[in-house]
Amino acid sequence: MIADITQWILGLHGWAALAIVFAIPLLESSAFVGFVFPGEIAILLGGVLASQHRIPLAAVMAAAIAGAILGDTIGYAVGRRWGRTLLHGTLGRIAGHKHLDRTERYLAQRGGKAVFFGRHTAALRVLIPGMAGMARMPYRTFALYNILGGAVWAIWNTLLGYIAGANWKHALDLASRAGLLVLAFVILGIGVAVAIRAAAQFHDRYPAQ
Repeated sequence: MIADITQWILGLHGWAALAIVFAIPLLESSAFVGFVFPGEIAILLGGVLASQHRIPLAAVMAAAIAGAILGDTIGYAVGRRWGRTLLHGTLGRIAGHKHLDRTERYLAQRGGKAVFFGRHTAALRVLIPGMAGMARMPYRTFALYNILGGAVWAIWNTLLGYIAGANWKHALDLASRAGLLVLAFVILGIGVAVAIRAAAQFHDRYPAQ
């Protein structure tokens, strides 16, 4: 299915292409479309279309940034209003409760930084905005890191597609590997934090004589 969608996007031009570059990141965390079609694919392909002079590069960046920021803002609002209901319903079944728990721990430990770094890996990108809202993260904190993370993510994926051009499949693989690397660091960070906390609790319970 993803292959069919990518080929369809590569056949677009003009406003239709920009609408897709805007809409998919918008729906990624607000409607959880990212579980099916990661937003960076649409943005990277937008960069490819810009390299073919079918749409302006600056317009692709603007559409991608706007979609990313607005989508996560909606995700935050949804999580703040209906987070627990979604967590114990369809979202919990799709994402898996272990992954949700891991995301929640990461968010609690990193705060606003989790919003920024979570943007760069697909699994966290879908979940963090809603869980930030559910955790009642102050909106100003969320908005700051959402804007920074969305802008950096959108620009570098657009440029990656623009530079890659016809070699976009290799660029997409590179983007996926980068996302996995970020996720690995996130998991490692959680593991280290849990180990440190467990060691501290053990020391408090059994102090050295």
